[in-house]
Amino acid sequence: MIALPAEHRWATLDDASAMAELVNMAGEGMPLYLWERAAEPGETAWDIGRRRARRDAGAYSWRNTVIREIDGRVAAALIGYPLPDEPDPIDPDMPAMFMPLQELENLAPGTWYVNILATYPEHRGKGCGAALLEIAGTFAAASLRRGLSLIVSDANTGARRLYERLGYTERATRPMVKESWENDGENWVLMVRGL
Repeated sequence: MIALPAEHRWATLDDASAMAELVNMAGEGMPLYLWERAAEPGETAWDIGRRRARRDAGAYSWRNTVIREIDGRVAAALIGYPLPDEPDPIDPDMPAMFMPLQELENLAPGTWYVNILATYPEHRGKGCGAALLEIAGTFAAASLRRGLSLIVSDANTGARRLYERLGYTERATRPMVKESWENDGENWVLMVRGL
């Protein structure tokens, strides 16, 4: 396991609540929208988000999450992993909301994928995102990836400015499929950066 710089640590099971909140922020409310639809009687959407964070496997797991702390509290999180060298075939039964995201991921094979990068609002502008993206670059190099990739809403101008400042460029876009999820964006944007 790669050593992390000061103020950063690997997530633990105790971080599940913060992870759910940060995942929902990064996903611009789409995770909560989906969790609400999956909730069983007596269960909240946040219960599902926390339960999924506690999984030992899968993309959204505490095991592949780096936490940035400020004053001993969770300030931001990074969740990512290497994408396969060859694109995965898209399952025709995949929910329509995920199709454009999978199509974009498939355009960045062999990269280290930044699935989630989020900072609590009170800690934005303090360098958390840039520091976590630097860690992502270390992971990409260590796993012999071609570069890094991420997907962002075209309406998330603050995040896009950060990514562009750090050398990410737009590679492709796909229209969002929203169902009844509300979001100001029109397109998902794939951004990549070489090592």
